[in-house]
Amino acid sequence: MIEHIVLFKFEEQTTEEQQKEAIERLTSLKEEIPGIIDIQAGLNFSDRNKGYELGLTVRFEDKKALEQYGPHEKHQEVVAYLKEIGLSDILAVDFEM
Repeated sequence: MIEHIVLFKFEEQTTEEQQKEAIERLTSLKEEIPGIIDIQAGLNFSDRNKGYELGLTVRFEDKKALEQYGPHEKHQEVVAYLKEIGLSDILAVDFEM
């Protein structure tokens, strides 16, 4: 299994409502993309967040599923939305379990 962790940073004008919509779109990918075992996302409330406001974890069956996730059209639609609402930076970590 593969664990994929992503942290998102947004511009100041990005609203919490837009971030919540992003969470809904991200978590819906479990039903859209094969190979996803579990997907969780939420607003970051840590005071050590360094400006990263939203977190995502995706558990994949294997590395192949992770590789197919990135270019998948449904994932790219969510990425486009994230950019549209003011995505300014991401930090990703992938590891095998």
